[in-house]
Amino acid sequence: MWYVYFLRLSNDDVYVGSTNDLKRRFASHQNGDVVSTRKHLPPKLLSYVSVETEQNARSLEKYFKSGSCKAFAKKRFWSEQ
Repeated sequence: MWYVYFLRLSNDDVYVGSTNDLKRRFASHQNGDVVSTRKHLPPKLLSYVSVETEQNARSLEKYFKSGSCKAFAKKRFWSEQ
């Protein structure tokens, strides 16, 4: 099982990533081990989607990061706080 996940960072940005081990990956974000999120700790896990394959997860992650999907993801997977 693979996961596409959404994190709210301390600067209110939303980070989108994918992994096959969500607990391990979230812990690495919390510990500051991920270069792209370490300056904005602590992250909050907003939501995640599970898919069957790595290829599907990577494609979905890329789609959620695209301009055409940001409004959809914002409406369906996280709410403004």
